[in-house]
Amino acid sequence: MITEHASPNCNARKAERGQHPVIDTLVIHYTGMVPTWRARNWLCSPESQVSAHYLLDEDGTVWRLVDEADRAWHAGVGAWRGWHDLNSRSIGIEVSNPGHDYGYRPFPDRQIAALIELCRGVLDRHPIPPRNVIGHSDLAPARKIDPGELFPWRELAEAGVGLWTDNLGEPVPVPDVASTLDAIGYDTAGNDLATVISAFQRRFRPANFDGEADEETRARLAAIHTLVAESPASA
Repeated sequence: MITEHASPNCNARKAERGQHPVIDTLVIHYTGMVPTWRARNWLCSPESQVSAHYLLDEDGTVWRLVDEADRAWHAGVGAWRGWHDLNSRSIGIEVSNPGHDYGYRPFPDRQIAALIELCRGVLDRHPIPPRNVIGHSDLAPARKIDPGELFPWRELAEAGVGLWTDNLGEPVPVPDVASTLDAIGYDTAGNDLATVISAFQRRFRPANFDGEADEETRARLAAIHTLVAESPASA
């Protein structure tokens, strides 16, 4: 069940590179605020100039803040696959969690179950390929670390939402790390390489996100790159 709680912080989606806006990306955030009602009020306050399409409480409650047809203001400055106005091509979901500043903690099972159900509905309605289901830190690695290393990306992927693999291939040679990250979708030109590596690790190797391109990180880069190369550019 989705409860309506409209935010005024939205506008019409904009064309990028002269193309009609297509919703082909799903961005997951954590709120980084407690309690949830405070985050909801902030996302709905004209003063904040931020919003998202959906907000999920830890008990599984789902609020729709912005209609999917409209452009919510959640992604900010960043890039993914060379795109910069992510707000115009994405659906943004805020998942309630105190975040790293206020007692970061695991996401409750009931919250993740509700998130999976919501994401599946979004994916049914829009041509979003698995490679374009991303976290805020993936598109803005220098500014953001959410939804963070405790977020259960593997569980989502097993439910058909996003990418994950534990089938590791040969390590990617160190000189190719940047180009491999670029091919996956990360922006290495606009960010320090170690910062981008750390963002990749938080997503695909959360036990260690030190920004070092060690053997396991390179193996995971190779594995995810293979999945991306085999996946459609759009759903």
